[in-house]
Amino acid sequence: MMDRFMISTGEVTVRLLAAAVLGGAVGWERERKDGAAGLRTHMLVCVGASLAMIVSAFGFQDVSGSPGIVLDPSRIAAQVISGIGFLGAGTILFLRPQIIRGLTTAAGLWSVAAVGLAVGGGLYFAAIMATTIILVVLALIKPLERTVFRKVYGRRIIVQFDPERIGLAQIENVFRAHDLVATEMLAHSNNKDHLDQVKVTFNNRSHQSSILLAIDEIKKMDGVNELTYRM
Repeated sequence: MMDRFMISTGEVTVRLLAAAVLGGAVGWERERKDGAAGLRTHMLVCVGASLAMIVSAFGFQDVSGSPGIVLDPSRIAAQVISGIGFLGAGTILFLRPQIIRGLTTAAGLWSVAAVGLAVGGGLYFAAIMATTIILVVLALIKPLERTVFRKVYGRRIIVQFDPERIGLAQIENVFRAHDLVATEMLAHSNNKDHLDQVKVTFNNRSHQSSILLAIDEIKKMDGVNELTYRM
């Protein structure tokens, strides 16, 4: 009767390796998108969650059935789900009110932990299906989201410049000269490169020709290092 509560070393190896592969698949996608947590982090989370599930289910069988001892195999697994929140919180950046980055990466880590628990519990089909769905969501939904909700995103210009040679006011004056009103302007300083960056968003009612004229003028300004835009 006790055999079904034991697990062989071969099965442990298979489960941990499967967790590494599935977690690595999600981590590779995040690494490709330059997420806060990449390949190694996702692999470690998935393998760690899988090991926690194996320990939870099979690690205490030597004392199982002893007087006064009641085992609940779900307790360690439950703590993994709540504990992964601390790791996920480290990937979230609160840049300013209503501007948050890293939520997708945090959600990915939480999902990968759940995949690891499924693999550790021997639910290979569920783990593979979940990983497939996670990859589809991460890789395909965002382009679809941008296409469907293009009006929400608007037109965006990103200018990287030397603050010692040019100021934000000068860039803003160019927009005003072309009757462009920004719906959002985010400025960021990079002390490492000694360059500042400003992201300016216009709604779709702004004339594209006016934006292109402003872009041409800003490109010629002394101190502008790089300019990218999305229409």
